[in-house]
Amino acid sequence: MESLDRESGLLVSVSPHHREPDNTVMFDPRISEPEQARSAEIAAEQGYVSMLYDRLDAERELADRRLSDALRSSGGPPQAAAEREAATATYSDRLAALKSVEQGLCFGRLDFADGSANVDTDDDPTIYIGRVGLFDESDDYRPLLIDWRAPVARPFYLATAASPQGVRRRRHIRTLSRKVVGLDDEVLDLGAGEHNDHLGLAGEAALLSALERRRTGEMSDIVSTIQAEQDAIIRADLGGVLVVQGGPGTGKTAVALHRAAYLLYTHRRQLTTRGVLVVGPNSTFLRYIGQVLPSLGETGVMLATVGELYPGLSATGLDTPEAAEIKGRIGMTEVLAKAVRDRQIVPEDVLEVTVEGGEVLVLDRATCELARSKARETLRPHNLARRVFSDRVLDALVEVSMNQLESHVLDDLPEIPLSGDEVDSGPMLDSRDRATIRQELAEDPAVQAVLQELWPKLTPQELLSDLLTDTERLASAASGVLTEAEWRTLLRRPGSLWTAADVPLLDELAELLGEDDTEARARRERQRREERAYAEGVLHVLEQDEEILDEEVVRVRDVLDAELLAERQEARSDLTAAQRAALDRSWTFGHVIVDEAQELSEMDWRVLMRRCPSRSMTLVGDVSQTGSAAGTSSWDRVLRPYVEDRWRLRELTVNYRTPAEIMELASAVLADIDPGLTAPTSVRESGIEPWRRSSSPGSVTADVRRWVDEELAALTEERGGGTLAVLCPAALEGPLSAELAEVQAAAGADDTGDNPRVSVLTVDRAKGLEFDAVIVVDPESIATATARGLNDVYVALTRATQRLGIVHTAPPMPALSGEQGASRAAG
Repeated sequence: MESLDRESGLLVSVSPHHREPDNTVMFDPRISEPEQARSAEIAAEQGYVSMLYDRLDAERELADRRLSDALRSSGGPPQAAAEREAATATYSDRLAALKSVEQGLCFGRLDFADGSANVDTDDDPTIYIGRVGLFDESDDYRPLLIDWRAPVARPFYLATAASPQGVRRRRHIRTLSRKVVGLDDEVLDLGAGEHNDHLGLAGEAALLSALERRRTGEMSDIVSTIQAEQDAIIRADLGGVLVVQGGPGTGKTAVALHRAAYLLYTHRRQLTTRGVLVVGPNSTFLRYIGQVLPSLGETGVMLATVGELYPGLSATGLDTPEAAEIKGRIGMTEVLAKAVRDRQIVPEDVLEVTVEGGEVLVLDRATCELARSKARETLRPHNLARRVFSDRVLDALVEVSMNQLESHVLDDLPEIPLSGDEVDSGPMLDSRDRATIRQELAEDPAVQAVLQELWPKLTPQELLSDLLTDTERLASAASGVLTEAEWRTLLRRPGSLWTAADVPLLDELAELLGEDDTEARARRERQRREERAYAEGVLHVLEQDEEILDEEVVRVRDVLDAELLAERQEARSDLTAAQRAALDRSWTFGHVIVDEAQELSEMDWRVLMRRCPSRSMTLVGDVSQTGSAAGTSSWDRVLRPYVEDRWRLRELTVNYRTPAEIMELASAVLADIDPGLTAPTSVRESGIEPWRRSSSPGSVTADVRRWVDEELAALTEERGGGTLAVLCPAALEGPLSAELAEVQAAAGADDTGDNPRVSVLTVDRAKGLEFDAVIVVDPESIATATARGLNDVYVALTRATQRLGIVHTAPPMPALSGEQGASRAAG
């Protein structure tokens, strides 16, 4: 089979079987010998890559066929049903994984010195690295493609000329769809004086090529360019808390996601059951990273913000920065606990209860106080302790009712004197009478209303809504914890939308209140009995039909009983662990990964620690980028309450994203934040200096629009396109969005149609994101907007991968005026 390779201009003959690629290239004399040799290498790799895609297609077809067979099969004993469900889940996951690795299936090759490859390759010193493992079943499962997470693939990321690990040559294979479009080779067996081990980078040519690639609005994986310090973190042990500290552009997010894929690969049985939770700072960020894990062959991970960790609740409201900071304090646990206790009340003196029939029962304060004390002594959550309180109050009401009933009966009887040998026969009402009275009182609406008043059954949403909209309740609960000015900051109008900072409070209340599921269990049991009775009737009808037709036929009941038939009618869940976890607030995960972890409040940490009692966590962030007033500047401070000093720190020190020209400017801001902090070292220069321009508050929107047009034109000329973000104070977001609406519409979205090429964002919404070009508007207002405003400026400056512009509407802060740099140079 022959075809014309349009990129190389060569006529290529490729064997359709591909197992041993037979590629013949007809050379054009107009092409130089090095170019011809390179084209021949590409053609040879194309043959192998095509064979791998053929194998991938075959694997997909097989998984699809087996899934269809499993879905079509029915009948059989319970064991067969369980096996059928397991097969359905297995083949569904396998098919999803195989479909997710279409792009960049094979990205690397290792040529080992003879005998150095630690893999069964029939003494072939060459292995290929890719997103998933593929094997030749007809040849004793000979590995055709090694999964990047397998131990034998580690030299692809770790080998250097100084420490080649048996690797003679490392090759990066660049593909577009199923076509090989380029190769980058590194020969690692050079003498010590012949290599450039600059910054210890592995695959430097491929890495820099990836860095120069324009952004599309979605995050790319780094699987083909992982560096040694990143690889060590990705493959660190599962257990315990691992903190990954890294400055802008060091690949923290990519490392965290690749770690999730690696852990799922190496601890699949453990983590597939409990799932992995990846927490990001905002929904924009989650959309940005959303395709990375599927492209690495993993589809069973739950992505969420902290504000999305309360099932059934949409936290779309916004708090003021002051209110969010207060809600994030650990002291809110005391406020909430007091709010719950405040709802457990006793009457001032006595409480009269008029039950059906007109009888008036009197409850005194002492009785209610005793009932409350007994309920609290159980240390159960509020709704579960309510039963103890209710039982005590009901017992007291029964005594009052029985005494009143006996008194009324005695009052109606004629007085008959007792003879000398007669004695009082005792109470007129026995235990059966007591049980009847108790049941009647428990069901009496007036009694139920009193119990609800004294010890109400509460939901977290109901209690928190009441607390934040009622001045008296909030003042009482916050007494001794918050100042009056602070608790008044939390007050809001009834019906307000839930906010992200409310979610940890709701989660805390869910723990304090508990859920009394007695009634739900009773309903499920009634439903089960009804389904079994229905199944009995169905079996009876079927047996009658069989007896009429043929008395020798095997009876239905011989192979199926009512219990099994009822079970088959139940809805069976095919949800993954991650999908089930999204519906269950009390779900605990096998591992939790948190990005931008420095932004979490103390209350946020409580939520996450409940989700992971094993404390198997990977936390990535940079305390120098903390922008939230509720965030932290110390990992030890937030982790010590939960794991003491049992956590380990790993640092990423190389900035792969931000050009040196931009990083020099950002470093001046970092020095203002904390002179002791060190910026990560940039590995490249863009040759484009950041620009600074001045505007006025009245004309800034029009000026920014003009400069956005100029930047888009520059991106098109230099890179053929790319993404641009305008980062601004909250007050300018609306006006700039309106001004740039036409520009955004004209620029359109990326190739997927989901991500805009031009974005207007506040800095908090840009965290974790990157763009080809960034224009930072009014950094002085950003710096003074919050207590950590300088951190936000630092974040804004380091979102760009190529071009940076700064628009001042006031005199520039010293760090951005060039004065500090000049004075430091002079000093």
